[in-house]
Amino acid sequence: MQIFRTADYLEVSKKAASIIASQVILKPNAILGLATGSTPIKTYELLVRMYEAGDLDFSQISTINLDEYRGLEATHKQSYRYFMNQHLFDHININKANTYLPDGMEPDSIKACKEYEAIIKNSAGIDLQVLGLGHNGHIGFNEPSDSFSIGTHCVDLTASTIEANKRFFNSIEEVPKQAYTMGIASILSAKKILLLVSGEDKAAILAKAIKGKVTPEVPASILQLHQDVVVVADEKALLGM
Repeated sequence: MQIFRTADYLEVSKKAASIIASQVILKPNAILGLATGSTPIKTYELLVRMYEAGDLDFSQISTINLDEYRGLEATHKQSYRYFMNQHLFDHININKANTYLPDGMEPDSIKACKEYEAIIKNSAGIDLQVLGLGHNGHIGFNEPSDSFSIGTHCVDLTASTIEANKRFFNSIEEVPKQAYTMGIASILSAKKILLLVSGEDKAAILAKAIKGKVTPEVPASILQLHQDVVVVADEKALLGM
């Protein structure tokens, strides 16, 4: 595991963008595993700037996102499809037919998960998987549990995750209570993993994830077992290290 210590959130984003850009340049038809949430927003903005400057070409790139809320249409402003379009896809020359997220409107959870897992398995393999870190240690929507998940599955969001996400909705009642998420095994199948962490509020859980015991109670701790993980975190997030 390689750890890059940066001064602040902006520097986290710059470093992350440079790593993703290098992947795109070195392999123009790479498959990128992407994340949503507040942490990667600036990273995506910087990638858009690189594209606009003529430094990046996304025309052959494919993307596979980690997760999607169950029950939200793609056009809903809090759906992760909408998020990705708003922050990245609408501003670069990527073919949206090659951008994949779980179908949040598929009511049959078994079907939704089976179909998305097939997309992951039938791909040539995720070259670079971007991850954020939840306050409870979740990656994707893999919540703390008594066992590690394997493939794509429907998850009941924990109270802490719902509380953390309520700021994006008009009220906590509007926050979806379930999501479809890529499983731990699918995340670990990526050739390289990029974990982005910013802020003092993430320091305690980051320390557990990086140097604590590997346990499904801290899902991100499983990253200790991956052969190529890059952590980019700012000073505040690394206070516990």
